Amino acid sequence: QAQLVESGGGLVQAGGSLRLSCAFSGRTFSTDAMGWFRQAPGKEREFVATVSWSGGNYYYADSVKGRFTVSKDNAKNTVYLQMNNLKPEDTAVYYCAAPRFGYCSGRGCSDPGVFGYWGQGTQVTVSS
Repeated sequence: QAQLVESGGGLVQAGGSLRLSCAFSGRTFSTDAMGWFRQAPGKEREFVATVSWSGGNYYYADSVKGRFTVSKDNAKNTVYLQMNNLKPEDTAVYYCAAPRFGYCSGRGCSDPGVFGYWGQGTQVTVSS
């Protein structure tokens, strides 16, 4: 079974930065991609960013392009989401997730339905 644990959330002023981490593990767990999603109160879960290792592809939601960067450390089995120039509308619970079948491609890399393994989430609050 997979375990995904997020950390790094918190309260920050608009214009500030945070870096989220997602450590993933599991005796039989293997994945070729990891994604970040977020959910604000009263809203549906939405795609933020995904990194796919083998293709070296990076996917970003339009709302975070140029401000957020997703990266990975294979040695540590950890994925990061560096968030700069944060805005109040970025306030949400942020989740990391791995694809149900170990990979994603194209539009699938931004579809929450493709992801079958989820962390518990970490709260990010941006004050104005």
